[in-house]
Amino acid sequence: MDEQLSKGIKYILLASFLFALMSVAAKHLSNSMSSVEVVFFRNIFGVIFILISIYRSPLKQLGGKFWLLVFRGFIGFVSLLFFFYNIANIPLGEAMTFSKTSAIFTAIFAYLFLKEKLGFKGWIGVFVGFIGILFITEFNGTNLEKSDYLGILSGIGAALAYTSVRELRRYYDSRAIVLSFMAIGALGPLILMIIGNFYTNPHLDFMLATFIMPQANDWIFIILLGIFATFAQIFMTKAYSFAKAGIIGTISYSDIAFSIILGTLLGDKIPSFLIVLGIILIIISGLLVSTKKN
Repeated sequence: MDEQLSKGIKYILLASFLFALMSVAAKHLSNSMSSVEVVFFRNIFGVIFILISIYRSPLKQLGGKFWLLVFRGFIGFVSLLFFFYNIANIPLGEAMTFSKTSAIFTAIFAYLFLKEKLGFKGWIGVFVGFIGILFITEFNGTNLEKSDYLGILSGIGAALAYTSVRELRRYYDSRAIVLSFMAIGALGPLILMIIGNFYTNPHLDFMLATFIMPQANDWIFIILLGIFATFAQIFMTKAYSFAKAGIIGTISYSDIAFSIILGTLLGDKIPSFLIVLGIILIIISGLLVSTKKN
């Protein structure tokens, strides 16, 4: 095997495992604090890391797309808010699979907004993906739960964020794009927790909550959450620099397998046959839409 390809595969496998470990840390923290607060701690660590990086090596960019940059940060934060709520409330493998539906919606949004060709294989992938979503939600026409809605919305939000990045990377340093997401992702939860002190609604528990001072043991997992998330991002970036995006994107679905294994070890119920079938279809869909071009 080519040495560059080998390195890319190793890095994406490591990144996928670290993303799964990040989910484990987030799920543990959700036992003692809201998912909103977990999102805050996940992002504040990243803000500090990016600011240090910018201090050491100043940004070099054209700029000029400020509101698109804000949109990318906001929609990415909303998507993460929904994703972390699902991590706290449903099995890890299912939460991770919902997030992976972003590949399906990214293909659609790139076709609609960026005029990228999708092709026959791509449209087949989109169709297979939606069938997979029906299976993973075990939808029978009436039984969609809050976690199902939020899971689908997290995929749509992530897709909008990824689509906007395709335009933003022509104008901004990649660190500025990531910082927009993490800064809004740290400020947003603070605002929501302040509102949560004055207004609560059980139907809006995915976005309104009160701040709970972490216990001594929680700080260990908060630090691990930040470390896992940051290094997963670093290794994923390295992976894409060593091998083709299609290959790396394919192997990145291993984080679903890692999440199912780790979730089961933590006590998650074993997925039903329909859910497993849905997971498989969503993976196939992602592979089809990501390899739609020759």
